[in-house]
Amino acid sequence: MQNFLSVHDVPDIQGLMEKALKYKAHPLKDQTLGVGKRIGLLFLNPSLRTRLSTQVAAKNLGMEPLVFNVDKEGWALEFEEGAIMSGSTVEHVKDAAPVLGQYFDILCIRTFPSLKNRDDDYSELYIKQFVKHAGVPVVSLESATLHPLQSLTDLITIRENVKAGRKPKIVLTWAPHVKPLPQCVANSFSQWVNAWGGADFVITHPEDYELSEEFTRGATITHDQDAALKDADFVYVKNWSTFNDYGKIYSNDPDWMLTEEKLQLTNNAKVMHCLPVRRNVELSDEILDGPSSLVTQEAGNRVWAAQAVLSEILKPSL
Repeated sequence: MQNFLSVHDVPDIQGLMEKALKYKAHPLKDQTLGVGKRIGLLFLNPSLRTRLSTQVAAKNLGMEPLVFNVDKEGWALEFEEGAIMSGSTVEHVKDAAPVLGQYFDILCIRTFPSLKNRDDDYSELYIKQFVKHAGVPVVSLESATLHPLQSLTDLITIRENVKAGRKPKIVLTWAPHVKPLPQCVANSFSQWVNAWGGADFVITHPEDYELSEEFTRGATITHDQDAALKDADFVYVKNWSTFNDYGKIYSNDPDWMLTEEKLQLTNNAKVMHCLPVRRNVELSDEILDGPSSLVTQEAGNRVWAAQAVLSEILKPSL
């Protein structure tokens, strides 16, 4: 594996999931694999689980992780080719990325969409410029449109909880939120579940919240949440803003919040969310604190997803 930007960088999804679970059982079994190697974690927006889990994963492999919050500690970066830098940006990525490539063996980047211009966000300019100019493997810690480490984690968590011999029904349901959020997690989860192909996959959301077909193609899509939830084995809850009229909130209907009453429609479904979660807006306390919730297990699995990816980059034949 050269880079890890999306599911398309993974030749064997099932194999990568199994590797992650082996690390969960034996975290330090490859503790010398990354000795003498440095990994740089660059954050252009805040992080909790992504940052800490990737640091732990790197340490488990013997790597030295260094974290840099570009948005708070560094120069404002310019990403556009041919830019006349007479404004607020101080350093071009074409100058910064090759230097970082000299410092690190693997470079991890977390960016965030503006939610103002869809073409700009979906061009993935920021992370593509790092890939182009760094000269070392690049791992996405979330980009403008995708969150591949989270999605690998989600499949690992489903793999741990699925009933043997059963093809699960997985439902991705939109949830209310107090502000517009990116489509990254929903896009990425859809892309990975569809690529995995091991489930009946349904996406449900209010009208006007369609995601890009690039990521949802292969899923069943409905505006009827109750119908979607019927007989579901896993329910993934996530808010996202509009895609066509980009970055908007048209509806904040509290009826779309998942509750225990709605869970009665499912096949005793387990409930997932990437965190952070707005309690009693996206998900009710009764679910988050109840036996159907997988959110803590899911968050814990972030370490093993990252460790599996880093090990593939360090030694693909491992």
